[in-house]
Amino acid sequence: MFIDFDNIEIGVKSTLQREFDVAAVLDALKERGEIVTKIAYANWGRQENSTRALAEHAVQMVQRDPSPRGDKNGADINLALDALEMAFTHDHINAFAIVSGDSDFIALVNKLKQYDKMIFVVGGRAFTSTILQRNCHEFISYESVLDEPQKPPPPRLQQSPQSQSQQPSSQRSPQRRPPPLDIAQAMPLVDRALQVLERREVRPQLGLLKSTMLQLDSTFNEKAYGAGSFSDFVEKLRKQNFVHVTGGEGRYLITRKGTAAPEKATPRPEDSLPTLRDVLETHRLEVDNGCPADELAEWVKAEHPNFDWKAFGFQEFSEMLNYAQDKSLVKVQPDEEKGLMVYLGAEFHPPAVLEPPPPVISDEQPTEEPQPMVMGQPVRAVKPRKTARKRAVADETGMVLTKRAPRPRKRPIV
Repeated sequence: MFIDFDNIEIGVKSTLQREFDVAAVLDALKERGEIVTKIAYANWGRQENSTRALAEHAVQMVQRDPSPRGDKNGADINLALDALEMAFTHDHINAFAIVSGDSDFIALVNKLKQYDKMIFVVGGRAFTSTILQRNCHEFISYESVLDEPQKPPPPRLQQSPQSQSQQPSSQRSPQRRPPPLDIAQAMPLVDRALQVLERREVRPQLGLLKSTMLQLDSTFNEKAYGAGSFSDFVEKLRKQNFVHVTGGEGRYLITRKGTAAPEKATPRPEDSLPTLRDVLETHRLEVDNGCPADELAEWVKAEHPNFDWKAFGFQEFSEMLNYAQDKSLVKVQPDEEKGLMVYLGAEFHPPAVLEPPPPVISDEQPTEEPQPMVMGQPVRAVKPRKTARKRAVADETGMVLTKRAPRPRKRPIV
């Protein structure tokens, strides 16, 4: 497990208003295999409050010393080099987990896949590049690994407001999950996976169905639909009469129904962009200078009351902004104090068209090119240009003679 701590920490803090919980990520990865190496990269002088939690889980902390010029990608380079070195020297390690939302790791992901390594990416849906989400073997959203909100314990002693403000943010507010999506939105992927298994002539068992769905869409997670496990997810599909479920405990078989797909086509994520583009055009000046994501969401609700981003497969408005960022519609920048800030993307600021340079007018006279020789026509001889300097001298008869100018004598060297 390789953690780009600066990226994941500011992403979680700006989108979920929480501190990064490494224990929740470790628990999610332990369900998929044994973790043999845990390394985190950051400038730990600025992350003193997080070092204790990482040390308690035996995470090796690598110091990233920023250069005077501010090497923004210093942690990315160190992480990529260590991951490739481990892939070359430790053949028994067959899976790598990258905890980050930075799209710069796409090259590392593709290179590790070439060496037959399984790649997990852990990050928030609101700040992890959608390109990175779809190019790994499985994307584990940070929102899905959060625990369900628990009832706060009864207070033992009445605390003053000042002491309450000094408590860590993880103790002041319970962890929350985004609202679940409609189970019908998962049916296109389920139906496609079942068709793939039918063409392979493979019995569609429970585990095989999930692995096939992850092959088709690495961003799938049953917890996004309010299911605690994949078996609960399939049970929800069965209750809504979308699939047939047969077999006993541990040997469930899932088959399609002719009327399983909903009559109304599920909107695609790109169908949400025209509405967002319309709001950005209306508030172009405000967004150009940067506005909070919550304020932009209020503008969308006010101008388009019937618009619901969950209908397009986004659990949160910030997830839609993350998708729009990859489409060059907006630019999203996490801020520790202001939260998620939104700016206009490259679509609203196209590059300037460079005009061709004016033609250069030269003062030199065009040289006379030799004319082609044609049979039957006289040929005019071109006199060679005289380059030697000449001077005119008059003789006694009054005729003008020409002589070459004498060369200057060289001074003797003593």
